[in-house]
Amino acid sequence: MGIPENLKRLRERYDLSQADLGRIAGVTNKSVSAWENGTKEPRMGAIQRMADYFHIKKSDIIEDQQRHGGVHIPVLGTVIAGFPMYAAENIIGYEEIPQVMASQGDYFALKVTGHSMEPRICEGDVVIVRKQSDVESGDTAIVMVNSEEATIKHIQKTAEGITLIANNFAVYQPHFYTNKEIMARPVRILGKVVELRGKL
Repeated sequence: MGIPENLKRLRERYDLSQADLGRIAGVTNKSVSAWENGTKEPRMGAIQRMADYFHIKKSDIIEDQQRHGGVHIPVLGTVIAGFPMYAAENIIGYEEIPQVMASQGDYFALKVTGHSMEPRICEGDVVIVRKQSDVESGDTAIVMVNSEEATIKHIQKTAEGITLIANNFAVYQPHFYTNKEIMARPVRILGKVVELRGKL
């Protein structure tokens, strides 16, 4: 599976037209058609824009994924008590990730609940998460506050603490936690969101 198949797979997964993908990549729908037909290859800038949009690596678009095979990871309905629970009753399905991706860390998937990340991330969507206890400022992460159910938010870091920011900030106001509150509550980062898989 090379670029043509990978692009078609992405379009079908997110129910996008060639024109939709063209807008994401900054090209015309004719260019996308040529990519999928294998008569032309996208420039690296267009590949980067698509990778950024879908929260995937450029290699996931460029490389032959079938050559490596896939790895299935659990889709969790919730994340409980500060860490992913792989108990059977909490696993609601499985998602496949490329072998090359799986070799770079420990991953799980999480079904999104709530509306705070709309319109980009909607209730019912699935996010692919790499388990890690810290992320960079600007990353999207799975965060647990007060050892309650985990939430997905953008992370903004300062010397004084971190702010959790929703996409739907008109309804869901940002929450700032001081360094002291991070330790006391606690506020824990469980992983970085590396891919969004819309479920329409």
